[in-house]
Amino acid sequence: MHAAVSPRRLAASLTGLGCLLLPAIVSIPQANAANAANATRSPETAGSSASSVSAASGSMAAAPYEYLGWGNPQKPTDVMAATGVKWFTLAFVLSDGGCNPKWDGSRPLTGGSDESAIKSIRGAGGDVVVSVGGWSGNKLGEKCSSVSALVGAYQKVISAYHLKALDIDIEDTEFSNATVRQRVVSALKIVKADNPGLVTYVTMGTTSAGPDANGKDLIKKGAAAGLANDGWTIMPFDLGSHSGSMGSVTVSALEGLKAAVKSAYGYSDDAAYRHIGVSSMNGKTDESDETVTTGDFQTILGYARQHHLARFTFWAVNRDRQCSSGGDAGESCSGVGQSQYAFTKIVAQYGG
Repeated sequence: MHAAVSPRRLAASLTGLGCLLLPAIVSIPQANAANAANATRSPETAGSSASSVSAASGSMAAAPYEYLGWGNPQKPTDVMAATGVKWFTLAFVLSDGGCNPKWDGSRPLTGGSDESAIKSIRGAGGDVVVSVGGWSGNKLGEKCSSVSALVGAYQKVISAYHLKALDIDIEDTEFSNATVRQRVVSALKIVKADNPGLVTYVTMGTTSAGPDANGKDLIKKGAAAGLANDGWTIMPFDLGSHSGSMGSVTVSALEGLKAAVKSAYGYSDDAAYRHIGVSSMNGKTDESDETVTTGDFQTILGYARQHHLARFTFWAVNRDRQCSSGGDAGESCSGVGQSQYAFTKIVAQYGG
């Protein structure tokens, strides 16, 4: 993943900007319990953890990103009614400048519009994965100077919503710093121990052949720390260069991710597949030679079903609609001809 600023990765600075680059993608929860012997917990197990929130009826493995602070976001309950999707990955929780989590680094976790949106999703029979990080803004992994402090910040987010799943979208300076990478995986290991049944996803950029050196190191650090991460997720877009369709290049990148996870953890092929995920992007990306079509999403869906991937998600629901005449792809449309929610409807078909 190269350093182009993409809307998906932007955080606090996105809202109100009129000329944004396109978003980056993140990761999806594991919904199949067949890998219990490999010391990870499936979403079904996560749903049984002590919580005041009842289990949602849809699949955690299909939780598309929605950024409620960016791009004229749709009402989540309207999306649910139109597509059948039950879960959302809500972006992004950031640092407020210190080791304290807030939405976009500025909005409080509770008492505001974000909590209201989560309550509405749950009231309609759904649930949420909260995504921490993204490309821009202050990162908790950097602003929290110790593992214990980062654990405390993550726990505030989990406790605020009695979460069943947490996504760490690790990008930019948080991703490139080896000390911070270690801090993140060490904190996640403790958080999982402190919250039995919690599903964790780690989302990162990728090359067309799979994770780059930093990504492979992150996975190795996770394995060495004893982190039973449920889904290592890649964002196969903004690749810099590629050949073939975006569906085929996504499969190639996922095969590289599977190999990295298998090597680090000593998994079988089947177990490795069940611990990886994909966070794609719909329509035109930040690269002029990249367009992800609904046909590409069908290719990814088939691959995910074949191998029982931990998650299939994309960036973002905000963009899952056709641009007005003459409009360009951006924060609130895909840049391709499509019916409304065409990409979300494909993701909603995935059950783990």
